[in-house]
Amino acid sequence: MTEQASGATAARTARSAPGRFEVAPVLGVLAREWALYRRSWGPTTFAAIVEPVIFLLAFGFGLGSIVGAIGGYDYIEFIATGIVAMSVLFTSMFPGLIDTYVRRVFQHTYEGMLAAPVDVRELVTAEAFWIALKAGVYGCAPLGVAMLFGLPPAPTMLFVPFIAFITGFGFALLGIWMSAVVPSIKTMDYIISGVITPLFLIAGTFFPLDNLPPLVQTFAAVNPLYHTVELVRDAAFGMDPLADLGHVAVILVFIVVAWCLAVFQMRRRLID
Repeated sequence: MTEQASGATAARTARSAPGRFEVAPVLGVLAREWALYRRSWGPTTFAAIVEPVIFLLAFGFGLGSIVGAIGGYDYIEFIATGIVAMSVLFTSMFPGLIDTYVRRVFQHTYEGMLAAPVDVRELVTAEAFWIALKAGVYGCAPLGVAMLFGLPPAPTMLFVPFIAFITGFGFALLGIWMSAVVPSIKTMDYIISGVITPLFLIAGTFFPLDNLPPLVQTFAAVNPLYHTVELVRDAAFGMDPLADLGHVAVILVFIVVAWCLAVFQMRRRLID
């Protein structure tokens, strides 16, 4: 057992020095994730799709019967595009935060992976990529339901899975970083209440932000989810190329920053 532990430690140490980023280890981790997903896709898919659809129906028809129209759109159409972004946030941030913590602390999954020819950068990228793939699919469910209730389909809606994917990638990385920052699983309540809740409430998801205080609008401007909401709404109601490129640029910057933070902190937890 001592020799095996020493071998695993030596392998991790050898991989700790950053070298060339390789695609093959990423594909290997993705293949593992796919094998695990095939065993648990039922409850995972149910939770990821049903919850945002319930939000849509409850707010769209409940509050929508009072509000009627908002921002020039029927409220159910307005909120459906917002809930797409909210769904992406939930289906990417929570797995990145909770699942990776459990795998790292309780299951010690990543220790075994790093004993193979996989480094932290490839591991983090693969985990976030897999989560983003699911978010890109699950995030479209509210939009499909809204179309059943009268939202006119548009060719530009084909961009929504891509928008959901890049946003999910960024929030998965943010969740991975935070999972490596928190000292215990109980302290995740601070992140859920203090980070995730403001992210989806101050993003134009349920109501326009025009009449909110300037400080709140400033927060929204740097909130990646706000830019996702705007991109999804433009995909549904009409693209604004220049503004949409700006929204995409903000999300891409968010991804780069979140990737660097996630890799740095996970390396500290797993190797340093």
